[in-house]
Amino acid sequence: MPFSLPAGGRLAVLALSLAVALGSAPAAADPASPFGPQAPQNPATAANGAATMHGDSASSGTTPHPGPGTSGIAYSRTAPASACPTVPTVVVGSDGYVIALCTTIFGQTPTVHLLDPASGADLASLALPKGSLFGGVYAYLDDGDRLVVVDGNNNLVRVGHRRADSGWTLRIEESTPLGNAVPAGDNIVGLTPDREGRVWFATSGGVIGTVRTGTSAVRSISTGEGVQNSLSTVPGRTAVATDHALSLLSAGPDGTPVVGWRAPYDRGPARKPGQLSRGSGTTPSFFGPGNGTEYVTLVDNAVPHGNLLVYRAAGGPDPIWRIPVLTQYARSGTEDAVIASGRSVFVTNTYGHPYPALPEGAPASRPSSASFEGGLSRIDVNAEGTGCSVVWNSPVKSAAPPRLSLADGKISTVSVTGPTGSAGLNAFAQYHHSVLDPATDAQLTSSFLGIGMVHNPLQMRGTAAPDGTLYQGTETGVVRISQR
Repeated sequence: MPFSLPAGGRLAVLALSLAVALGSAPAAADPASPFGPQAPQNPATAANGAATMHGDSASSGTTPHPGPGTSGIAYSRTAPASACPTVPTVVVGSDGYVIALCTTIFGQTPTVHLLDPASGADLASLALPKGSLFGGVYAYLDDGDRLVVVDGNNNLVRVGHRRADSGWTLRIEESTPLGNAVPAGDNIVGLTPDREGRVWFATSGGVIGTVRTGTSAVRSISTGEGVQNSLSTVPGRTAVATDHALSLLSAGPDGTPVVGWRAPYDRGPARKPGQLSRGSGTTPSFFGPGNGTEYVTLVDNAVPHGNLLVYRAAGGPDPIWRIPVLTQYARSGTEDAVIASGRSVFVTNTYGHPYPALPEGAPASRPSSASFEGGLSRIDVNAEGTGCSVVWNSPVKSAAPPRLSLADGKISTVSVTGPTGSAGLNAFAQYHHSVLDPATDAQLTSSFLGIGMVHNPLQMRGTAAPDGTLYQGTETGVVRISQR
């Protein structure tokens, strides 16, 4: 692949209807789904489901919208000469327009694209400053349908879209410098807002901070540990996973992050093949059957199998349960954020998945390579909240983190068959839109999309629009999948 990652960056492939009420009540699950609810709508973001790569600021991996369904699909592809999972953001505004943050294959320039929801056509684009570093790996859509991202000059910018006589335009509507909060040689890898008007950020070097864009007040602390995943927020709490520990934080009176509790986990003896850093490959996810925020979870890097760790968000650093996952394989691990909803967590196996590039400075994996076997497991927390058990294991090879619809009660993903080595994924592997029954793991349908790199989603999650259309970033663009 003819592009590489910026210094310190993470290969994030490595990448209408009205908004729901902006109150504090959680979005209820549809009767068709036994899962949910989602965490309360974050008033600083667009509607849950399409505001972030992981759907919402709790990183649940769920959506209130249906998927393309099982009765047949139509699909088209937009190729804006970019690798759209390299900076892995495809989001959908309240007006239905799709915003994709991509990196050009030639020049590795971060570029925002506005896509036509009717066809997927590229309506407008805006290149952002590249600099020597480029942060904002996890951008999000704010409550004004503006893409919030950090550019190569460490400015937090909000990119809006407007229609003019000559057509659609994209422009930076607000820019806030982060200044010395981001040390020289470091860059931002995680970004999410809280409910109090602050934007939280994390750098690959372990700086955790907040910024108020109205006052430009920036406050930060240093953990001394690397961060390679995004942050997650629910009311009053922010979760961040370093390459050593999971921490739950809140903001002090002036916005300075305060660690409520810190839970070290098994980071393993080395980076596993199919992961991009040593330590957890998962963004922390909040979930729970009451209001969607009772628990927080991640998967560690233990050998031979990672453990799903589930904590009470209001508790302390001791997990309520630690359970090995994906044990149907000799070895397993994951670089994907989980689906977490109700009492259930779904974990995908990325062990051995070959990436076209790694973050600069990534340690050698042990072993140096392995076959990519895929697989997906469901784990449930018991009704008492005192333990977990594996419900099922699926052999489906998910080439992208799946997404659970609370509207139709189904899991959608892009699966892969055929040769799945480094050359095979980009040349001969066959990609499919697959739908699974989360209750039984039955594969309900598998619709062929195409062969090779133009359809390779590089382990990045797609986004469902309110009308059920799925937008999936791939190695060379965005695939639009809709019901036929």
